[in-house]
Amino acid sequence: MKTVILAAAAAMMFSGIAVSEATAGAEAKCKACHTFEQGGKNKMGPNLFGIVGRPAGSLENYKYGTYLANADFVWDEARLKAWMSDSKGVAKEAGKKTKMPAQHVDGARADEVFAFLKGLK
Repeated sequence: MKTVILAAAAAMMFSGIAVSEATAGAEAKCKACHTFEQGGKNKMGPNLFGIVGRPAGSLENYKYGTYLANADFVWDEARLKAWMSDSKGVAKEAGKKTKMPAQHVDGARADEVFAFLKGLK
């Protein structure tokens, strides 16, 4: 696991993105379902390039769960952190569903992941 984290951190550092080991670990975990580069394909989850400031559920060629398919908000820090903490709970509160499993990313780790996502532009 540490090798994967360090490899992700090295790749990100070579691309000009400063990253901590915790953020690299989060990126490595998220990479199973998401891509991060401009024009990157959608996987099980949508491409996250430019997610901060983007209208929710707005990527073409991606089939969102009912919560995001009909969303009327823009991804900002508060919404992304709530989503990272408990996506299933957020969707359930609205009486909708999401395909994303709850990740339970909170506190300092959520701050680092948000900083990483904010830098994807």
